[in-house]
Amino acid sequence: MNDTATYQGSCFCGAVQFTVNGKPEGMGYCHCASCRRWSAGPVNAFTLWKPDALRIIRGAEHIATYNNTEHSYRKWCTNCGGHLFTEHPHWGLTDVYAAVIDDFPYEPGLHVHYMESKLPMKDGLPKMQDLPKEMGGSGLSAAE
Repeated sequence: MNDTATYQGSCFCGAVQFTVNGKPEGMGYCHCASCRRWSAGPVNAFTLWKPDALRIIRGAEHIATYNNTEHSYRKWCTNCGGHLFTEHPHWGLTDVYAAVIDDFPYEPGLHVHYMESKLPMKDGLPKMQDLPKEMGGSGLSAAE
């Protein structure tokens, strides 16, 4: 993955278009109930970026926000309902959902909140009971 690469992404209908530049700070799978409900799937593939790596290039007026807690500001397109990203101000990171970035070389590094999993995945990646210590979690591993 190139430190200077630019990747394009969009919502489901294309009304919101954006780019991310460089390399993400981390990538993986989240199994928490909040991400599962938001994504309407059994697991969410995340890419974490510094906020300045994300640039909205079209359709900013179509972006709405919902926050269940002060830790996650979830963004979606008001035109199609397509999910885009989640701002995590307490970490200084933005989760741009891997599925909405075109041609992105997604390389997950771990699973977080694996104790909440509804879709066990035997892929050899580290499994965390909650989050790594540096992100405020216990840092404890879970069995695959």
